[in-house]
Amino acid sequence: MLVVFGLIFYFMILRPQQKRAKEHKKLMDSISKGDEVLTNGGLVGRVTKVSDTGYVAIELNENNEVVIKRDFVAAVLPKGTMKAL
Repeated sequence: MLVVFGLIFYFMILRPQQKRAKEHKKLMDSISKGDEVLTNGGLVGRVTKVSDTGYVAIELNENNEVVIKRDFVAAVLPKGTMKAL
């Protein structure tokens, strides 16, 4: 009975969590200069600089640029998304 609960726990909770973490890591590694991204805080901007230390510079508009940790990027958006907003 305990083994059955362990298998259910693994397939319902742990395995999907590991898949999401793997996909997020793949997304973080694919970020490059010029990509349009959405952050966890809701900011939309264009990547201007990617550092090896884990930080990304994002240009929100012509005047504003913010530096965030690469982990806080929620999604890479299709090209032209910023102009549509």
